[in-house]
Amino acid sequence: MKEITIDYALRATWQAVARMYNEEAKDFGSTMAVGFALLSIDPKKGTPSTALGPKMGMEATSLSRILKSMEEKGLIERKPNPNDGRGVLIYLTGFGLEKRGDSKEAVLHFNESIRANISEDKLDCFFEVIDTINKLIEEKKIYSTNTTTN
Repeated sequence: MKEITIDYALRATWQAVARMYNEEAKDFGSTMAVGFALLSIDPKKGTPSTALGPKMGMEATSLSRILKSMEEKGLIERKPNPNDGRGVLIYLTGFGLEKRGDSKEAVLHFNESIRANISEDKLDCFFEVIDTINKLIEEKKIYSTNTTTN
């Protein structure tokens, strides 16, 4: 498709990346979502369950299912938050820390492979474009009357 839209390119690429990570995670008896959660939980201090959803960009119901599955597999444990009587902190178990290492290795391998095949200049340009897109969205400038920036 010669005139591909930007959102299509972003979506198609992310879906390809997600498929790739899920195929890799399957070899470890896991999923990309679980790997992402493992990487999002602070390995030393734990992470409040309420902070995990926004950090991962996930809705509460999807996150709840993932956390329940992770708890059943012995990857995490939930403990009361001593600073907030209503809150819960999510901690990685020893097994969770091991699997977090696998997830981190997969992400680093992906990044090394990309960096080996794309010049630093092109990657700098890519990140500049991504930053600009995120700023436009964050500042609600996509569907406002003034859509140009420098």
